[in-house]
Amino acid sequence: MTNDQKEEIRKMRQDGKSYSQIIVSLGINENTVKAYCRRNNLGATVNTKPKSEKEIYTSCKHCGKSLTQGTKGKPKKFCCDECRRLWWKANDIEHVKKTYYTLSCAECGNKFESYGNKSRKFCGHACYIKYRFKKEEDLNDTAAVST
Repeated sequence: MTNDQKEEIRKMRQDGKSYSQIIVSLGINENTVKAYCRRNNLGATVNTKPKSEKEIYTSCKHCGKSLTQGTKGKPKKFCCDECRRLWWKANDIEHVKKTYYTLSCAECGNKFESYGNKSRKFCGHACYIKYRFKKEEDLNDTAAVST
């Protein structure tokens, strides 16, 4: 590899060009380009978006309690699961919901909307319990009425 090619690789990497773009442009072996970049600290440029002030939270979004951020993973927004649930319950509008299904309850027959679950059978827990624990007498009564 010539000095001109080395300088060209350096310029292209600083401009954000990928290894494959450099290889095609200069006609040099892939491993040669990668090795040169690695030795000269021109390694892979990762396009990570910088942390803006909005993304780093110093206090809980719900209760305002101060947060200590870890070094790994996503930044914390809430101090606990309860605060997270309460905040999302209160700010449900901020979540874009696209998958609503209009279904009919197997117990009471009322129509209800289900988000993200088209196989749901009951409108609520009360109807599920009522349906699940029907007494045999109730079943016989409804069979006698229908005949």
